Amino acid sequence: MLLNRSRIFIACALASTLILSACSKSTESKKDDTLTATTPATAEASNITERNTQKRLINTLEGHFKMANINAKIKEIKPTEVPNLYWVNLEGMSAVYATSDGKFLIQGDVLRLGDKEITNISDKIQAAENKKIFAALKVEDLIVYPAKGKAKHVVYIFTDASCPYCHKLHSHIPEMNSKGIEVRYIAWPRGEQFMPVMESVWCSANRQEAFEKAVAGEALPPAQCKNPVSDQYQMGLNMGVNGTPAIYNTEGEHIGAYMTADELLKRLDK
Repeated sequence: MLLNRSRIFIACALASTLILSACSKSTESKKDDTLTATTPATAEASNITERNTQKRLINTLEGHFKMANINAKIKEIKPTEVPNLYWVNLEGMSAVYATSDGKFLIQGDVLRLGDKEITNISDKIQAAENKKIFAALKVEDLIVYPAKGKAKHVVYIFTDASCPYCHKLHSHIPEMNSKGIEVRYIAWPRGEQFMPVMESVWCSANRQEAFEKAVAGEALPPAQCKNPVSDQYQMGLNMGVNGTPAIYNTEGEHIGAYMTADELLKRLDK
């Protein structure tokens, strides 16, 4: 069901000269320009030092990319809770990690142990980025299933009409809506061969009806409009989506894949 498209994409983009394996999360302190008795000058000096460190790292990475003929643009970097490990946001690609000396890139998951649950250290950083992405989405570019009555929650779900588990989740939409959950579908075809169907759905006058037909295996007319499917697919890659369904809350947190209405509500209320 789940295709690891994002890992393949970044591995190809960063070329065979680099071996990537890891992930990230950040604990970024809030900058305060006002110095008081409880905010010593050393704190401001520490902020300046950190900014200089990040700038040097960006310059170092850009130099390595250029030397290795890697076409990767750095949007921003942030320190993680792991000493000397930075989260690197790359344009058009999934985020990776870099060591503070810029000698090593890591793609994958860096997990924190010691608690009752294992935690991916990049979750908070990526969620903050995802929240901005969702806030910028236009509702008219999505397929929306409004909640019955007052909406208690809104979820964004990356979906594909060819995905069996998306079909199962879709069957729970009426119950989700009745429980006060508004569902917003984002197109994420799992392969090039599925792109035309999703484009046809998004170009239909009634997207909900077209999606139902596509899920049932009915043929749809070819797409005849400018549509956001390709952009939404790329957006998912940037966020680290690697399969469908992928469910996110409005805070940008990935909360799971297939689940029933009761399971989803429990997760959202948690």
